[in-house]
Amino acid sequence: MIPDQRRQKLLKALRGAGALSVKELCELLGVSHMTVRRDIATLESEGLAQSVTGGVRLLQSIRSEPTYYDKSATNLPAKRAMAALVAEMITNGQTVFLDAGTSLGQLAPHLAETEDLTVVTNDLTTAVQLSDLGNIQIFQVGGHIDLRNRSCVGSFAAEMLSHFNFDLALISTSSWDVEHGVTTPSEFKVGVKRTAMARASRRILVAGSEKFGLVGTFSVAEVADFDAIITDSELTDDDAQRLREAGPDLLRAGE
Repeated sequence: MIPDQRRQKLLKALRGAGALSVKELCELLGVSHMTVRRDIATLESEGLAQSVTGGVRLLQSIRSEPTYYDKSATNLPAKRAMAALVAEMITNGQTVFLDAGTSLGQLAPHLAETEDLTVVTNDLTTAVQLSDLGNIQIFQVGGHIDLRNRSCVGSFAAEMLSHFNFDLALISTSSWDVEHGVTTPSEFKVGVKRTAMARASRRILVAGSEKFGLVGTFSVAEVADFDAIITDSELTDDDAQRLREAGPDLLRAGE
């Protein structure tokens, strides 16, 4: 079997199983550990798979996101733990960008005692929650409303953000990994996230572990572009180590 055929067979097996060990692949393909690892490295360089301790897993591409309501009901304990950790990064007197997302949507209760805080957000629900607190100056980013995610996106939103200077930009995502960084299935979100990051002194990615290993169509930023990453305790030690080697500080909420 020539290498390309072997790798196609490996990829087909991965699509069926999701993840396989090196030992399983050696038995399936009838080749050595070294050959399997070379094949894994090739597939990884092509953005088709991701090596993990003792094996490999399929990189999953996403073309759309769940609705806001679907996302808001999932992984609530992890999202609340991440929000509590994010709140520790926010201090009185700052100007902060809050990206749209249901994890950052859990942040409002933690900001009730802050003073002289300015928050800029493109998330419609977050803006309403913060306004109920009565102690925060809020700027709602306008633009095209993404009805599925209850947020404002597109060029008008990015243009408005270009007029701010942020102490901190908190960025969310539906897909991220070490090789591809932060990605999104929506081209309308790219400019918003990039502009907020460009205008910020400090950039923090806030993303659940269930989204790690997913890849969207459009690239937003590399992992190394962030000063820190906040995720949940379900991220594996192996993935955590690979992320730390890429540069940012990594915090797993709930550890």
